[in-house]
Amino acid sequence: MKNRLSKELSPYLKQHSHNPVDWYPWGEEAFEKAKKENKPIFLSIGYSTCHWCHVMEKESFEDLEIANILNEYFISIKVDREERPDIDSVYMHTCNILTGSGGWPLTLFLTPDKLPFFAGTYFPKETKYNRIGLKELLPKIIITWQEKHSDILESAQEITSHIMQTLAQKSSTEIGEDVLHKCFEQLKFTFDSINGGFSPAPKFPMPHQISFLLSYYQYYKNEDALQMTELTLEKMYFGGIFDHIGNGFHRYSTDEKWLLPHFEKMLYDQALLIYTYTEAYQVTKKELYLEIAKKTADYCIENLLSENGMFCSAEDADSDGFEGKFYLWDFDEIKSILKEDFYEFIEYFNIQENGNFSSYEKEHTRKSILHLKKNITQNEKIKNCLIKLNKERSKRNRPFKDTKCLTDWNGLIIAAFGKLSQVKGCEKYLDYAERCAKFIFSNMFNEEGLLLHRNICSNSEIIAKLDDYSFLIWGLVELYESTFNIEYLIKAKDLSYQAIDLFYDKENGGFFISSNKEKDLIFRKKEIYDGAVPSGNSILIIYLLILSKYFENEDLKKIAEKSFQIFSANINEYPVGYTKLLESIFYLYDKIDEYTIVYSTNSGQIDEIIDIIKSNGQKHRIIHKFPFDAKNNNHYLEVFPQLLEKQLINNIFTIYYCRNNVCYSTITDILTLKKILT
Repeated sequence: MKNRLSKELSPYLKQHSHNPVDWYPWGEEAFEKAKKENKPIFLSIGYSTCHWCHVMEKESFEDLEIANILNEYFISIKVDREERPDIDSVYMHTCNILTGSGGWPLTLFLTPDKLPFFAGTYFPKETKYNRIGLKELLPKIIITWQEKHSDILESAQEITSHIMQTLAQKSSTEIGEDVLHKCFEQLKFTFDSINGGFSPAPKFPMPHQISFLLSYYQYYKNEDALQMTELTLEKMYFGGIFDHIGNGFHRYSTDEKWLLPHFEKMLYDQALLIYTYTEAYQVTKKELYLEIAKKTADYCIENLLSENGMFCSAEDADSDGFEGKFYLWDFDEIKSILKEDFYEFIEYFNIQENGNFSSYEKEHTRKSILHLKKNITQNEKIKNCLIKLNKERSKRNRPFKDTKCLTDWNGLIIAAFGKLSQVKGCEKYLDYAERCAKFIFSNMFNEEGLLLHRNICSNSEIIAKLDDYSFLIWGLVELYESTFNIEYLIKAKDLSYQAIDLFYDKENGGFFISSNKEKDLIFRKKEIYDGAVPSGNSILIIYLLILSKYFENEDLKKIAEKSFQIFSANINEYPVGYTKLLESIFYLYDKIDEYTIVYSTNSGQIDEIIDIIKSNGQKHRIIHKFPFDAKNNNHYLEVFPQLLEKQLINNIFTIYYCRNNVCYSTITDILTLKKILT
């Protein structure tokens, strides 16, 4: 038996296509049927690599008893949160307001008009874990719907009205440089000085918090910020959250020591961590950080790259019905594979005879997770041991891969690979970034010229959300800074104007998650919290400011400033929740380096100049690379008319250099450039 989900394109929805639950995809057919039959909606939101989504499916959605109740008394709708992040955001916010927490699977009961009246996350079939079971909950909902129908409708209206009030913008406040110090102090207060990171268990890699600390260190020369950064980056890598055999980072650590991960691997985590480890290398020049960035990038290429050049979304935590089974090892198993190298190997990796973590799953008893005791960078023998283990592990059943390719997450990987390719010796990653961008521009726009969210477009296109535009713009700016191909900047500017048309709140400022083309949500929401990924508002505000500087465009600057200002009360109240957005302050207050390099195309020194500037590791900078011959190139000067006034003083190169909104004497020789940048 197949339900309606068998016709869907989402791997997550297809996973549920054989459930006895009569699932509907999100759409008018389901809501019209609910209205006609006067039934409540059972809304379930998750994603294909979510462990507890699998658990709830196995316990309840594959169960005939639960399915029969749902089919008779409810209209059941299944949503892939990665396909429709706008739907997920609306109802996750609802769940957080009603219950004080959220997560996936996300479970809600709605009226036929999509208004919520009950919310939660994972529900077992039978009541356990101090959680009510669906077997007990569903009859309660049915009775209430039938006997107190008007009360439920009234309650749903009140709940929705209250939720919309929580989204109202707070009054703007003055925001200055002191908010950066406040954010640093908050991070310092929560910092785990033993294990790194900024929370107790569970611990998530929060790359934008680390990126903020790197910025803070650079600008204020605060050694504590650097120490917090380095300890966190090293502890994450040394821990079990990094896959030391096949590379790449798992989703998060369930303990405070980064030992026991939640084993799924998400594309967005890889991208953001590649970017941040690369930044850390550029600032500190420590080879370990570059090695980690390259290992993580190689994992993406080897395991997530699709034939079209985009990257797939994720790999599951589960295989053979158990979370983490693919990644865990038995003591004797490793001993038999490595033979005489075994005892040296366990001097580096914390493998124990009785296992190195406790598990509630019988299948995992006496198993170990590889995590490092000391650095293996210079030990070829240990590296060869990992190759042997990887070869043996490849014989196991690999976790499910979600082959869906999303524009927003691919924008992040373009940014990450673009950033990494700017490091000398890492140029190969540029090819992957450019190939990915090329596919998006050739295939990810509809007939109206609107960007699409998902790579499978036939008969089921999903219009791009704010994050798709924001993250792709980020990626294109990084590609420009890797190649100095001005077409990337032009495309980024064009996308910015399209994003403004679709998402910008002209009255108040800021950007909605969903576009003004979409009419199937109960309200449009703005997101500014920098969580597992930075918010689309944070990234778009930063890159509107950057583009305004490249193009000397006051319109883009004013929109970015207005948008930043309307979020100022939130930022002042809890700056650590907006660490990526805070980086826009460096551009708002011109705390950046700006270089305009005018050069003769016959000059052999231009590559050396670029290397010197980039090797300085300055995080916040603008680089114009302007071939003087372009004075005769109308297209170039149409794009950057301000460069007309720049002159080539010595017929080789001239650098116009400004820092913190102060311009210095022109630079015409390499020694002066090096002196200024030291």
